[in-house]
Amino acid sequence: MNDRPEWTQLTDLASRRFGGTVMWASDELFAEKENLVNPWRPRHQPETFGPKGQLYDGWETRRHREPGNDQAILRLGLPGAVTGVVVDTAFFKGNYPPFVTVEALAAEGYPSVAELSGMDWDVLVDHEPVAGDAENFFTVGSRKRYTHTRLTMHPDGGVARLRVHGDVIPDPRLLDPGALDLAALENGAVCTGCSDMFYSSPANMLAPGLAANQAEGWETARRRDGGNDWAVIRLAGAGRVRFAEFDTSNLRGNAPGWVTLSGSTDGHTWFELLPRTRLQPDTRHRFAVPEPREAAHVRLDIHPDGGMARLRLFGALTDQGLADLESRFEES
Repeated sequence: MNDRPEWTQLTDLASRRFGGTVMWASDELFAEKENLVNPWRPRHQPETFGPKGQLYDGWETRRHREPGNDQAILRLGLPGAVTGVVVDTAFFKGNYPPFVTVEALAAEGYPSVAELSGMDWDVLVDHEPVAGDAENFFTVGSRKRYTHTRLTMHPDGGVARLRVHGDVIPDPRLLDPGALDLAALENGAVCTGCSDMFYSSPANMLAPGLAANQAEGWETARRRDGGNDWAVIRLAGAGRVRFAEFDTSNLRGNAPGWVTLSGSTDGHTWFELLPRTRLQPDTRHRFAVPEPREAAHVRLDIHPDGGMARLRLFGALTDQGLADLESRFEES
């Protein structure tokens, strides 16, 4: 049974996969700070030593012999509201920090570490105890938009990953409302449901960039019931989709045979955007939508099953869609 908090299904805003980076750390003698934002689960091979000691897939500092704490500053790959934080101490058993603090702030532009250090930080996790070799979950539930986080270990030790889960909130000043990908995660789109995610999540379809392998897309189990699989996406804002791109890259024997695309203004009543259309394996397809009607949600049906590396829906926000996006940004 999965007893992880439901919010861990939300986007990891700090992930390197989305452009997150560790800008600075007070110390990284034993293991590099960059490991904190690796997208994969921590790995470990016992009795694998380098010149500084056991190799860890995480961030590890030297033992303190005087008062003080170790810190790392991260720039989020996707700015947003933080719902929860995971401090993962996987494989750190006798060398994990007994307590941690996590802070966050929202900064304009691209400030340096020195500039960030002089700013006011909000405390998300306040000097809380953590267990070793475990995922430590901290519910935050903030609706404020953040761009950076700061992890403090009290006083030192090792942390494998820092996951910052939440909802993406884009800056509308940096978007062209007349021409954008309405299904892009970085623009605020989110997958709200699907029929199956046996191999991987449909949220992967909305990620930036190209999928490096089939695991970085959405893939379902093989259907044996004569039906088909589907996923529903809430768009970045209400808009009109003019072009749809279906990318089956890396999917050779498991690409869908056909797709259909539907739209909805309320997520309940659906109308056709793109009729049943044949796809090829390992191919990026782009099709013009015959009648670009206003929609706030889209439903992708793959026939009968299989995988999709990326889904792109290019179009324009409506006036109301833009107003809603601006309101969400301003209220955060």
